[in-house]
Amino acid sequence: MSSNSQKLSIIEKVGYGFGDAAANFVWRGALGYLAIFYTDTFGLMAAHVALLMLWVRLTDGVTDIVMGMIADRTDTRFGKFRPWIMWSAPGLALFMILCFTTPELSYTGKLIWAYVTYIGLTLAYTVNNVPYSALMGVMTPSVSERASISAYRFAGAFGGGLLVMGTLPVLVKFFGKGDEAQGYQYTMYLFASLIVIFCTITYFTTQERVKPPKVNRPPFAKEVKDVLYSLCVLCLPLFGTIIFLQFKNAVSLVFFLLTFAVTYFGAKYLTNRPEESRSSTQQELVDLINNKPWLILLSVGFLFMIFNSVRYGVIAYYFKHYAERDLTGEYFAALLIVSFFTALLVPYINRFFERKTLFIIAFALGAVFNSIIYFLGPDQITLLFVVGCIAEIFAAIMPVLYFGMLGDTADYSEWKNGRRATGLIYSAGSFVQKAGSGFAAAIVLLVLAHFGYDANKEETIVNSIEGMKLLMSWIPAVFGVLGLAMMSIYPLTPKRMKEIESDMAARRA
Repeated sequence: MSSNSQKLSIIEKVGYGFGDAAANFVWRGALGYLAIFYTDTFGLMAAHVALLMLWVRLTDGVTDIVMGMIADRTDTRFGKFRPWIMWSAPGLALFMILCFTTPELSYTGKLIWAYVTYIGLTLAYTVNNVPYSALMGVMTPSVSERASISAYRFAGAFGGGLLVMGTLPVLVKFFGKGDEAQGYQYTMYLFASLIVIFCTITYFTTQERVKPPKVNRPPFAKEVKDVLYSLCVLCLPLFGTIIFLQFKNAVSLVFFLLTFAVTYFGAKYLTNRPEESRSSTQQELVDLINNKPWLILLSVGFLFMIFNSVRYGVIAYYFKHYAERDLTGEYFAALLIVSFFTALLVPYINRFFERKTLFIIAFALGAVFNSIIYFLGPDQITLLFVVGCIAEIFAAIMPVLYFGMLGDTADYSEWKNGRRATGLIYSAGSFVQKAGSGFAAAIVLLVLAHFGYDANKEETIVNSIEGMKLLMSWIPAVFGVLGLAMMSIYPLTPKRMKEIESDMAARRA
């Protein structure tokens, strides 16, 4: 089937965008305000919140991969991925409410409550968002149409984020009437209802068209066992990183280095085994390990997520304690309005710059404009809004390009190996986003903790101002430069993708 025959309607693209609008009630709304809610409303220490977010986000990677496997193996008359979007919406809405519930507990009880509800929220998000992301890879085989879908997706994402982050402070005040805890909970009731409505719209307006090649598979329980064993080896460096960040001593450093060695030799052993001795699940993992464009893109996704999330994670602290003006909602709204229109414009910008070049430009100029923020004083609010919005133009380009390019790596894998694990590829893409976001949240809170931040002690807040300025400027800029370097070696050029698309169309015919 030709690419032209796979041109999608505006209704389907907009309907797909509603799904990420729903996800961003959690991603930008709940998670964007959760750190300051935990420290300033629920009364948890910044260092404890940092470790909570880092542990949960990184271990969530295992569930992402398993969910990708489950979605790939789902077979209903409604599709592989669409049903999960509908089934998971109520659970996602429930746990978002519970995360912002403040029961009267001891400090230890509060910490346990935060872990349980936060883990529940991330699991529900995984069940919803991994199939949602993979759906884009099977709505059409056309590379250009996937790029267009990605633009609508992130227009929806930024639109949902704008609705949440722009209105949340106002709604908390309105519903709370002086009681911040009550205000947060009632606001989440409203947003939870919209999550269910938006996911329902996505389910009824989209279709799955790309069918993967048939693969003989062993029982699912054996596949889960295989993938968990492999993931325990592959994810060891993340565990080592957390241990090192928590203890920061010679023993934890040695453990950190050993985890990398085990992963390296474990992956080498798996890839060197004869193909006939591998299970289908192990073969899919080997395909991914040998998929160079996918590995590079995962690294880029991890870096741009830290680049974006560090900036967003410190905004509430920056305005509350440095600018000393309650403009957090207005600033979030301004950034997300810019992001919304930028996402819609990316397909048109792609006509003048191919995606790799545009990604590099976005990293470079995003880093430059973010670094300027460091030199702005607390009274230069107008200039902060202008510079921040210009930086956001380049930041908003990145996720639009990234998820469209993940579909390209799925095509590359099928073209090269004759196998296609769309759910697994997108679930890993979702995982690195969560890992990047988790590291970003930890970076924000650990930097604040390093400067002695304690919301209940005024003198520690004053001493933490320098950390807030760095988190708004130089720290994300460093990750922007690293992302630029990684993107420069990405090998899938437009010419190469045209060849792959043509070959794949001939095979499917």
